[in-house]
Amino acid sequence: MSELAQSQSGYEIVEAEPPELLGRNLNSAGHLLASATAFFFLAFLFAYFYLRSLNNAHLWHPANVKPSMTLGALVMVLTVASAGLVRLGLYDQRAARRPQWRLKAAGALVLGVAAIVLQAVEWSAVGFGPADGGYASVFFGWTAFDVLFAAGTLFWLENLLATAIRYRHVPAGGEPTPGHASGDPGRRGHDIADPLSLVRPGLEALSFYWAFLAGLGVLAWIVLYLL
Repeated sequence: MSELAQSQSGYEIVEAEPPELLGRNLNSAGHLLASATAFFFLAFLFAYFYLRSLNNAHLWHPANVKPSMTLGALVMVLTVASAGLVRLGLYDQRAARRPQWRLKAAGALVLGVAAIVLQAVEWSAVGFGPADGGYASVFFGWTAFDVLFAAGTLFWLENLLATAIRYRHVPAGGEPTPGHASGDPGRRGHDIADPLSLVRPGLEALSFYWAFLAGLGVLAWIVLYLL
């Protein structure tokens, strides 16, 4: 352990990691995250049908527990539209239409934030709380974690968009000033061979996960509002 602690690797060893490697890692991470998310929300799906089948004291879904179908539908539509714009932006990114993809990413970010805001508006307007029966508990738990996962995904999108905007004047295939992309201008090189090359694989992973999360949102709307 002492030998490991004393050994020091120079920047020439830890820097310039092949971007293809990190790109593949991002792709795998997106799929693993989707798998973990599916298992997470499976708990709410099970709780819905289990508590519905029990219907203890006939309090599974009291008559006064009725969320707004209009607001719920708007949240779902905005989420799907945001995921669709990200997918269209990915096509622009693949075709090297960088200004177009940045515009679509900004629109997707606005739509996603609007969906979160509308969900908060619905919570304030429903007129019931999570303790008002099994359905109410599932409704608040499911939608709350929907918002949490959506907020994390939008933060991911914002980071990609900010990177693309920050280096928008760097030509395709070019590199910014050494060390600049790492946030440490005193460094002699980049963390990877080409920092900008991670925008596309990051967007591909994000597009897959955001579309998956939007699909879960459609499922939640069907279960919570139609069944």
